[in-house]
Amino acid sequence: MSALVSVREPGELRQYFERKRAEGKKPILVVNAVRNKLVHRVCAASGTTGPTNGDR
Repeated sequence: MSALVSVREPGELRQYFERKRAEGKKPILVVNAVRNKLVHRVCAASGTTGPTNGDR
């Protein structure tokens, strides 16, 4: 859901979406790539690099 909002709103991820669509990529493929980018950003911001067992 957040990936869909990200490609609708002006910004870096929308530019990425439009660039990939211009390259001929299918929309769902690009939305999945945006979703992956969002997950990577959340993990980077939270400081986790992998699954945790709750000890942190």
